[in-house]
Amino acid sequence: MEAIKKIPLGQIDLSDETFCVNFMPDLQRLRSSIEEIGLIQPVLLRGKGDRYQIVCGFRRISVFRKLGNPEIEARVFEKKKMDDLRLFSISLHENQTTRGFNTVEKAIALDKLVHYFQIDPIVVIKTILPFFSLEPHEKILKTYLSLARMEDEIKSYVLREEVSHSNIRILSHFTSEDRMALLTLFSSLRLGENRLREMLTLLEEISRRDQTRVRDIVHRLEIQTILSQKELTPSQRMERVKKVLIDLRYPRIRQMEKGFEKKRRDLNLPSGVSLNHQPFFEGKGLRIEFQFETMEEYCSVLSSLSVLPEKKEFQEMIENN
Repeated sequence: MEAIKKIPLGQIDLSDETFCVNFMPDLQRLRSSIEEIGLIQPVLLRGKGDRYQIVCGFRRISVFRKLGNPEIEARVFEKKKMDDLRLFSISLHENQTTRGFNTVEKAIALDKLVHYFQIDPIVVIKTILPFFSLEPHEKILKTYLSLARMEDEIKSYVLREEVSHSNIRILSHFTSEDRMALLTLFSSLRLGENRLREMLTLLEEISRRDQTRVRDIVHRLEIQTILSQKELTPSQRMERVKKVLIDLRYPRIRQMEKGFEKKRRDLNLPSGVSLNHQPFFEGKGLRIEFQFETMEEYCSVLSSLSVLPEKKEFQEMIENN
């Protein structure tokens, strides 16, 4: 075990992030702990000429600098004593034990193992994914490697919204410019996991079919008009944007919907009576719903409905259904 030394912060190379996997670290809680009881665990450094390279302890060193401390306790490895991969492994194990890793930090670590340290992906799948409590499958590794290469703003969104693996994979299909346009869109909407998947799938399908860029779809006037309506709640904006996307994705259904709506208006149905088709016009049958409070209202509604078979619009609805 290396002896603990006090190392001046000015001699530590903060620009060397060879072993760093931090993303959006919670420094406030760590700072409160250090202010109250001091440094519990010394940082790990490696000699690098006349300076020191951080192996483990980026967050602790950052807090010490902000607190104005001139030095920090550290265990120092000699330059030739251990190779980079061994030191990276030590760093991962210490951090996993003391604080764990968020989704993006796991992605960064896996990306470094595969692309910087050149570890065989099969080895990473079998040994490292279980270490991160992930299923040892190639699809999972590819998901995290794709996340590591995404923009920081997208990574923040993934963490904040706890985006699933399946939705991360869909995001990876888009270009950087398209993902940033999506981020602007999604920040104005209230999207759960299922709604996010619906939106991403619709956008991907429209883009592929029409050979158009996702960002051009997002920037369409009808969508931007909805986003600009501040009086709408995020949920209301989401439903309206979704309808625009469904209309774009299924233009035939859109035309059928317009035709159905015109006939429904022409029927002049009483207030409180609704006439609807099957969702997406899939399946046969129409549905009539109405409300009433008194017997007189009930009889009035039935009287209005009894004349529907005589109307051409209603007959066409039945024939085309």
